[in-house]
Amino acid sequence: MIELDFEKNHGLIPAIVQDSTSRQVLMLAYMSKASLERTLASGLACYYSRSRQELWTKGETSGHYQHVEAIYVDCDADTLLLVRQEGAACHTGHQSCFYRTIKGEESDE
Repeated sequence: MIELDFEKNHGLIPAIVQDSTSRQVLMLAYMSKASLERTLASGLACYYSRSRQELWTKGETSGHYQHVEAIYVDCDADTLLLVRQEGAACHTGHQSCFYRTIKGEESDE
């Protein structure tokens, strides 16, 4: 297994979530070593909440789980790419957290 660099970002690494079918970028979250271990053990995406300072499994409250089919590592070993979403990824109910432009206009994508 590739050794990830958790030290660059104070024990956390960014995790980009992409739908494996549409390839749409859905969200960005952060993982700690513990959340990555839980993800690998369960097959469900688990992240570290910086605001609550605790682990959370995506879908626990919404039912919109992220079933991890694969995890890709970037060239610097400090960012992950996870794939496969069940339902909406965004807590607002949108498919992707990236649903609006910088001007505030909503996108159809």
